Amino acid sequence: MNIPFVGNWRKKHAPSLGVAVVSADGSPDPGDLADLLSTCELLRAQAAEADVRLDESAASLEALDQMLPRWRDDAEKVSWLGNDAGLYLGTVIVRTVPGAVWEIWPNGHPVVRLVSGREFDVVEAGHAWAESGVPELSQLYAEVAES
Repeated sequence: MNIPFVGNWRKKHAPSLGVAVVSADGSPDPGDLADLLSTCELLRAQAAEADVRLDESAASLEALDQMLPRWRDDAEKVSWLGNDAGLYLGTVIVRTVPGAVWEIWPNGHPVVRLVSGREFDVVEAGHAWAESGVPELSQLYAEVAES
């Protein structure tokens, strides 16, 4: 039986996979959270090797989409890069789409919440991109930016 709201509840309350944000003293400061989630060291290293400049713009997402996916032979690198790609996508959205903010689900999983209230699981999208290149990061950004 497929009950959509149960699946959404499980996502928000199940253990976080990939990335989890935990704060010892309550919720983290939004500025600190944005800085923490924008680090994306592996993605930045891969981009630098490909001469792609990550300046937190929509154009940088297009450039990432054009990189040769040399990481796909290494399952561990795919996983880490998927996390970073999702967090970078989220960073671009939060910094360029009016009203978009980072939200941390009760299980520690970071998502982007749009002004409409819609939540977007950028880490899941980053994993899909790292594994198969589909959907493209720039395409996801365009969909979110026009909502």
